Amino acid sequence: MPHRLPTLVFDGDCGICRYWVAYWRELTDGRIDYRPYQAAAAHFPEISPAAFHAAIQLIEPDGRVYSGAAATFRVLRHAPGRAGWWWCYSHLPGFAALSEWVYAFFAHHRVLLGGLTKFLWGPALRAERYTLVSWIFLRLFGAIYVAAFVSLAVQVQGLIGRDGILPAADYLAAVQRNFGVSAYRLLPTLFWVTSSDAALFAGTVAGAVLGLLVVADRWTRPALVGLFLLYLSYVHAGQEFMSFQWDSLMLEVGFLAIFLTGRSRIVVWLFRWLIFRYLFLAGIVKLLSGDPTWRSLTALEYHFWTQPLPTPLAWYAAQLPRWLLIGGTAATLIIELGAVFLIFLPRRLRAAAAVSVLLLQSLIVLTGNYNFFNLLTMLLCLFLFDDAALRIPNLQSRLRSGPPASRAATIIATLLALLLVPIGLNRICQTVARRDLPMLGTVAQAVAPFMIVNPYGLFAVMTVTRPEIVIEGSADGNVWREYVFRYQPGPLSRPPLWNIPHQPRLDWQMWFAALGDVRENPWVVNLMARLLQGSRPVLGLFASNPFADRPPKYVRAQLYDYRFADRRTRGLTGQWWVRGSEASYIPPIGLADFQE
Repeated sequence: MPHRLPTLVFDGDCGICRYWVAYWRELTDGRIDYRPYQAAAAHFPEISPAAFHAAIQLIEPDGRVYSGAAATFRVLRHAPGRAGWWWCYSHLPGFAALSEWVYAFFAHHRVLLGGLTKFLWGPALRAERYTLVSWIFLRLFGAIYVAAFVSLAVQVQGLIGRDGILPAADYLAAVQRNFGVSAYRLLPTLFWVTSSDAALFAGTVAGAVLGLLVVADRWTRPALVGLFLLYLSYVHAGQEFMSFQWDSLMLEVGFLAIFLTGRSRIVVWLFRWLIFRYLFLAGIVKLLSGDPTWRSLTALEYHFWTQPLPTPLAWYAAQLPRWLLIGGTAATLIIELGAVFLIFLPRRLRAAAAVSVLLLQSLIVLTGNYNFFNLLTMLLCLFLFDDAALRIPNLQSRLRSGPPASRAATIIATLLALLLVPIGLNRICQTVARRDLPMLGTVAQAVAPFMIVNPYGLFAVMTVTRPEIVIEGSADGNVWREYVFRYQPGPLSRPPLWNIPHQPRLDWQMWFAALGDVRENPWVVNLMARLLQGSRPVLGLFASNPFADRPPKYVRAQLYDYRFADRRTRGLTGQWWVRGSEASYIPPIGLADFQE
């Protein structure tokens, strides 16, 4: 008998068959007729009852019949975004044979298949939809953009303004002198037009406004394009002060977010690929570095007091029993090197990966000030769930599901995947094997200025001491007064502070500068010069100005060894820190030293 729709005939007495058919019925949404063979076999006399019992049968309108795994993948051809499975079955060598073997195995072990299915997907398998996930992600991501630009607004002129530590105008002019027209390709930034103080500040205001548009779900896609271009512009103009891994992650996430508005499931998988690559690289660099604290699982015995900007809770974490700190170090490596592989597995295992990452990141947020870094990582974990897993019925009812991804959006997302996935694999190869994959090194280098696929790996080597640079000024060369940073430990009695999601970029760079010397960090000399000049934007980066009337005649930088005070010392003195081992980082200098 003729059929207008493809007809899938299955064993109606098989519970696991009904389980999967219910799922496929939701995916194909009326494009396929599903019928149990107990009622439909008589309409297809050319197919034997034994064949119906052994495997599902898909009968196409033209009379062609597909059985077993072939029928499964033909069904998925009628589900939006899943036609690639049939392409793999038809074209990839060995894929069809392996698929049919797996199908035949589970057809003879249906109880095992039923148990595995319900363990991996739950009691009811629902079609994975990401309308709600994507909507929530974009709203919260817009808020992170707002926080990042507002944080930058209050310090950008002191960092890279005309009277800042590293003026962007001077930097871009030097790049142009050295590279000519290639400078525009190597440093794609809007500040080639103008990098005046007004432009630098206006860009942060524009970024905050665009972020608010994303939060409000207004002109989302053009706002995301503008946010990406603006943030990329600041990263390239910001030099050392915009060179952190969270800036790289922000750009990579921001680039993908532009395409998320197209509703393609491929973009969701690209986000999962990013989460995996970022976390896996964070774990693997710890082992490849050969750092003894990671290999002996003692890293957390140092981390809480040597990290750049600890929170008040970090002091308490540092007092935990040694066995618990060792366990926490092991758990970190297990999550970053093991649990991340669950990202590519079915719903329940993927959720387990999300929970483990969320727990790790929450503990980091409680004990360390990493601005929006951990918040962004936690937000990315949304893509390890789907709309059904979130279960927010009121919000789901307010959101229109809208049409599925258009053909154009799918093609664009496919091309994007063909670019980003191989470059991401090359990033992993660069880290693990210290070499590029064939031909991909050139491609990666070509797109590197746009920072859409970046290397990662925080805390590859754990610092086991905490050197701190203390800058002092003097009017006479005898009495020295300290410039206190806003968040770095300075006064021993001042507790660690909270600054999430703000990033005090000078404070962060001072932590890195203390790990080297002034020859490796020449920008510190520029900082000293600005203090001697009394630069208002630079002084605004500090907690207070000890020379409010006039700038000092001399400045110097001293190096101290800081660590958390123990329980007894804190109880007796109220100090959160103790310090010792004073040494000179930069000897006393005056403005005359910069004129020689």
